[in-house]
Order: sequence, then structure tokens, then C-alpha cells
Amino acid sequence: MTGRPAGTGVPAPGRTHRARTARHLALLLGGAVFVLWAVATLTFFAIRLIPGDPAQAILGGPGSQASQEALDQVRSDYGLDQPLVVQYFAMLGRLLTGDLGTSYSLKVPVAELLGAQIGGTLLLAVCSLAAAWVLALALSLWSTGRGRIASALGQGIELVAAALPHFWLAAVLIAVFSTGLGWFPPVATGTPAGFVLPVTTLAIPLAGFLAQVMRESLIDAMRQPFVVSARARGESALGIRFRHTIRHAALPGISLSGWALGWLLSGAVVVETIFAMPGLGRTLLQAVTLRDIPVVTGVVLLVALVYVVMTVLTDLVARIADPRLAQEGAR
Repeated sequence: MTGRPAGTGVPAPGRTHRARTARHLALLLGGAVFVLWAVATLTFFAIRLIPGDPAQAILGGPGSQASQEALDQVRSDYGLDQPLVVQYFAMLGRLLTGDLGTSYSLKVPVAELLGAQIGGTLLLAVCSLAAAWVLALALSLWSTGRGRIASALGQGIELVAAALPHFWLAAVLIAVFSTGLGWFPPVATGTPAGFVLPVTTLAIPLAGFLAQVMRESLIDAMRQPFVVSARARGESALGIRFRHTIRHAALPGISLSGWALGWLLSGAVVVETIFAMPGLGRTLLQAVTLRDIPVVTGVVLLVALVYVVMTVLTDLVARIADPRLAQEGAR
């Protein structure tokens, strides 16, 4: 007989697994809601520490020479004359209904503005993440199991790559591959060639960090009993790497991919500005400069939402790739 024994009161294994999975998903959902609330709260209070009057931003900035009556009317219309706590809870109420407000400077709905900008930024981040993965795996596979010189050289490359600041790397890439060699344009042109330097700028530092984590996992996997068994069966070194150990090397990278995408989205602020690319990064920078509070809040919340979704997806992918994670979480 299968299932739950009659009269024992012990739940069936399938039901227990579903309950544990539901509990884990509930914890992830609760954590996601907390992160979004914390981001909205921190953004609300941080943006108000920036010098300047939001009412002037709504009327066109300090150079608009708006009258005091106009400023008072705008403060009343937007609730800026209310106590800060009242403004905070009003903002939370709007967010709960999905209302991100209207841009102070552009006079368009924030949701519409972000919808027009997010595609380019996500494409940049995803392509950079894929390129970083390829570089990190290639460096990890090359530098392990090939002697001390290769290992030391691999570690040096990883450390240098991870420490490179985006603005410096972008300037070097433009000087070498655009000004010097003329291979790629110095700014985004909407073509694949114009995408190469921005993607490379974001991918190289991330690849250095991912390679450090993957190489340690790969070295640990090479010491496991299943590798010894594969060698005893006559498996080649290349076959062992690609059939057995590469999955273990990739697991830390999978777990970090959610964080990595969020890190890439934040790095897009610098890269999009340097390469004159349209996207969330330039939009955020302009909004902070103009004290456009609804746009700043919308961009930061959108980035946080992407990070949360990617974290949940990478957690699920990691559990599929390594069922031991699900078993450990169930204990």
C-alpha cells in the first residue's frame, strides 16, 4: 500500500513536500513585500534630504521664477504642504493601488515613462549577465587543474577584473576600441556594434567576481568521490569537467544571479550616461538632478522588483539543478 498509513496520523510524503514548498514560497513572498516596502520608505525619506523645493521642480525648476502664489498652489495640489508622515502614508496608499504618480518635470505618468525606458536597460543588463557568465566559466575552467602558475594567473585576473570601476573601464574601452582602433562607436547607436562596449563594461567586473566563486566550487567538486569514480572508469579530463563538475561550479553563480542583475541595473546609471544610452539609468540620474520624486521612487521600486523576481527565480532554478538544496531547506 502507498500513501498515508490508515490511522497513523502521519501525513503523506507528497503532501508534506507540497506543504514545505508552499511555506518556502510564502517566506519568499513575505521577504519580497518587505524589501519593496523598505525600498519605498528609504527612497521617500532620502529624496527629501536633497536640497531644493519639489514645488519649484514641478513648475520647471529654480529658473522658472514662479510666484509665491503659484508655489503655494502647487504645494496644496500635490499635498506637499502636509506633514511628512501624512505624505509618506499617502505615497504608500498610491503604491498599493499601482499608482506611481506623474513626473514633475515631464508631466507624464511615471508608469508610462518607465515602460518606455525599461526595455533597453533590461536588455543591457541581461546581455551583460550572459557575457559575464561565459567569461567567468571560461576563466574558471581554464585556471583550475592546470598547475600553480595557471591558478595564480587566474586568481590575479579575477581580482583585477572585479576591482575595475565602471567609469574607468568605459573610458579605457572607448580610448582603445573606438578612438584607437575604430572597431566600435563611442556611443550607443542602436546597432549591435554600439552595444558591445557598454555590455563589456558591465560584464568584466561581474565576471571577475563570479569567477572567484565558481573556481572555488569547481576545485571542491574536483575532490569529490564521483570525480574519482569517473576517472576510474576512464573518463577523460575534459569529460569530467563538462559532464560532472561544471554543474557544481555553476551553482554559486546561479544563486548570485539575482543579486548580479540588481548590481548590473545599478551600474547602468554610469554606463548609460557615458555611452549616451536611453534607459532607466539616465532617467534616474536626470530625475535626481531635477528632484523629480515620483520618477525616482518609480525607478528604484522597479529595480527592486526586478531584483526580487530574479532572486525567486534563481532560487527555484538552483533547487532544480541541485535537489539537495530543497532537502536541506525542508529540514
